[in-house]
Amino acid sequence: MTIKLYNTRVRQKVDFTPIDAANVRMYVCGPTVYDRAHLGNARPVIVFDTLYRLLRHTYGAEAVTYVRNFTDVDDKINARAAESGRAIGEITAETTQWYLDDMAAVGALEPDEMPRATAYIPQMVKMIEGLIAKGHAYAAEGHVLFAVDSWKDSYGALSGRSVDDMIAGARVEVAPYKRNPMDFVLWKPSDEGTPGWDSPWGRGRPGWHIECSAMSKALLGETFDIHGGGNDLMFPHHENEIAQSCCANDTDVMANVWMHNEMLQVEGKKMSKSLGNFFTVRDLLDQGVPGEVIRFVMLSTHYRKPMDWTEKKRIEAEKTLWTWRELSDGVEPSSPTQEIVRALSDDLNTHEALKELHRQANVLLAWDAGAEIDELDIDKAYAEFAASAQLLGLLTEEIGGWAINAYDLSGFEMLLSAKRYHAMQTKDFSDVDILKSSLIDAGVEVRMTKEGVELTPTPQFDPSKLEGIL
Repeated sequence: MTIKLYNTRVRQKVDFTPIDAANVRMYVCGPTVYDRAHLGNARPVIVFDTLYRLLRHTYGAEAVTYVRNFTDVDDKINARAAESGRAIGEITAETTQWYLDDMAAVGALEPDEMPRATAYIPQMVKMIEGLIAKGHAYAAEGHVLFAVDSWKDSYGALSGRSVDDMIAGARVEVAPYKRNPMDFVLWKPSDEGTPGWDSPWGRGRPGWHIECSAMSKALLGETFDIHGGGNDLMFPHHENEIAQSCCANDTDVMANVWMHNEMLQVEGKKMSKSLGNFFTVRDLLDQGVPGEVIRFVMLSTHYRKPMDWTEKKRIEAEKTLWTWRELSDGVEPSSPTQEIVRALSDDLNTHEALKELHRQANVLLAWDAGAEIDELDIDKAYAEFAASAQLLGLLTEEIGGWAINAYDLSGFEMLLSAKRYHAMQTKDFSDVDILKSSLIDAGVEVRMTKEGVELTPTPQFDPSKLEGIL
């Protein structure tokens, strides 16, 4: 099945044809590791993790190389070290592990390569030297800058803006050593208190943009298949990557396909600390929101549309996943259905894929309820449902620990119902209250109505607290 992807570079959906089907290569811009990843940071991770899964399904796991970097040298990291009095290496080691733990919690597979910028300084220096030699960069006052005029006819093609428009609309650093306001830093000097490396231009450190160019070339080659990231990176970061990579490598393109996801909102508003709607992935996890629920909500909106995180969506996603996990409990996955693969192959249409999963689940629920469905191979349908969900990174064992099957509480429902019946006869509800308190303490939501008792485990459910009661 042909995969179609929206290519920002040409502004249309294109048939994806890898340079080498036995070596499909994708690079995605990763985090600057100075703090916890906020919820918006999780969106590109989930988007491109889903694409990674689709590429592995289509071409084979061994035929796909996915690279996502860590920026571990940056002024924000330096500032955090100055504020805290901690060593920079200690901060970046801690925050890198935080990031990996939080992204694993939302079901993201680890990329094949996760390079750290500080491990590729020699490659960056070599690339900068080449740019200077070719007349595309110049040294000035300890800095090295890319000369945008040297590539003026092509600069701005990705974002669709002319250099003059970019100068008028961008906040550019005005500095006396710049020949052109749009020229951007490849190398900058470091003082005694700032991380630095020896170079032909003095002790210093790389600019942000050169990192990805050097690391992608080292790990994927001068030209590769897919480059991804949030649309906030399109300009200037990705524009600058293309300029310096194409000029350094004498190539017409850096990546054949450029993909950009839209941004995230919270309850219809831009996430910001001033509005009180800013939170990290870890904040949600610590509040009891399962990572699988975060992933489901993210996937419910097409990646090229703004994604609105709402409490209503969270609740609906959790209910859906409870049902789906009950349906797939004990099921051995087979292969995803063609409908699911087709939806994902259409520019990663996760919204349509989830609609198809809902349809599959409804068929299984109807069969469970006793409906007769012609020509239904029920065992095959269950196995395909589980595999289809797992192609989207859902219903996997790795992120399923939160979902204790509600059926496991049936014994407690019977016991509470019996105690309740006895209490209504004796007017002594002390045993009912004790059992109810134990259930609530264990993270179980208790509903007692005229129709009976209903127990639902919450994400905080801890079955160990109920041991010995039955």
